[in-house]
Amino acid sequence: MSDMDMDMEPEPIDRDDIRAKFEDLKTSLDHTADAARAPMLAVGIGTVAVLVVLAFLLGRRRGRAGRTVVEVRRV
Repeated sequence: MSDMDMDMEPEPIDRDDIRAKFEDLKTSLDHTADAARAPMLAVGIGTVAVLVVLAFLLGRRRGRAGRTVVEVRRV
C-alpha cells in the first residue's frame, strides 16, 4: 500500500448506502430466480409425467398378475 492510501479515511456508511446495496442484490437475485424458473418447471413437469406413466404400468402389470379366471361348467 502506498502512503496516500494510509492517510485517507474511509467514508462512513449510511442507511441509504445499505438500502441501495440491498436493492441491487434483490434485483440480481430476482433475475437469477426468473432465469432458473422455466427450466426447473420443465424438469418438474417431466418428472411428474414419468411417475404417472410408471405408476400406470406397474398397476397394469399387477392387475394382470392378480386376475382370477373363473370357469363356469354345466354338469
